[in-house]
Amino acid sequence: MAVKMRLTRLGDKKSPFYRIVVTDSRNARDGAYIDKVGHYDPTRVPAEVVIDADKAKDWISKGVQPTETVKSLLIAQGIIEKPTKLSAPRTKTRKSKK
Repeated sequence: MAVKMRLTRLGDKKSPFYRIVVTDSRNARDGAYIDKVGHYDPTRVPAEVVIDADKAKDWISKGVQPTETVKSLLIAQGIIEKPTKLSAPRTKTRKSKK
């Protein structure tokens, strides 16, 4: 079972509100989830992000993979560290034409 930490959309049309949840990756976006970790409201200025750090660290230690958006929110909140290497190293060098 592939478990992910991702966003679930709530709110009315054009006023989104998101829950940060732990769920099976095969479930629908707004389907059943295992645990609620926090919430995110991008409509407020500044955006409101509330994350239970203990729950998030516990789930990540169990092997849950956060999506890119959730990972950026966790980094912004200081729950996980930003990786020093952002991209994979180049494996092949291009040969110059002579």
